[in-house]
Amino acid sequence: MVSLTQLALFAVASTLLIFTPGPDIIYVMTRGVAQGRKAGLAAAAGFALGNFAHTFFAIVGLSALITSSATAFACVRYAGAAYLMYIGYKMLRSKASIVAEGAAGELACREIFRQSILANIMNPKVALFFLAFFPQFVERSRGGVPMQMLVLGSTFVMLTMLGFGLVALLSGEIGRWLNRSAGAGNRIGQVAGCILMALGLRLAWPEA
Repeated sequence: MVSLTQLALFAVASTLLIFTPGPDIIYVMTRGVAQGRKAGLAAAAGFALGNFAHTFFAIVGLSALITSSATAFACVRYAGAAYLMYIGYKMLRSKASIVAEGAAGELACREIFRQSILANIMNPKVALFFLAFFPQFVERSRGGVPMQMLVLGSTFVMLTMLGFGLVALLSGEIGRWLNRSAGAGNRIGQVAGCILMALGLRLAWPEA
């Protein structure tokens, strides 16, 4: 098992990384502002739980296979980018503006939750992150490397859920404030769609 010292160091490093601006946290903020706190929390939960898949991939070596093959990495990257742009396009085309708090229905939140899991899984940069970051905190001398990876992955999921959940709540409050501003609520959904499409393009061409 992972030592308490290593686990504490991992938790501190993970927390700092979780709050580093990136496509995932921007996605959660966008959902929260445009569709309310429930939608933001659904997105946060989806991105957090999607990390279990990457933990599994890292344990069985699939992440290493993807990141060692330029073709496989590019295919996953473009598929993830296309999916993110598709979500943004749907929001851009939607006639709905900012929603009032609590207006995001159960079905809508479930759809956002599923979309967020898939968007996380289809991001090869997350796979690369797991391969580069997690081994720094694995102690081979203690044995049970797969179990250590599972413990680290579960810890990262919990910290991500807490961190992104806070972002979702705050962005939901921002959305409520904007909804009271004349004219702002009518455009925020379209702006949110453009942001998600831009994130998809950034994922496809990171060097741009």
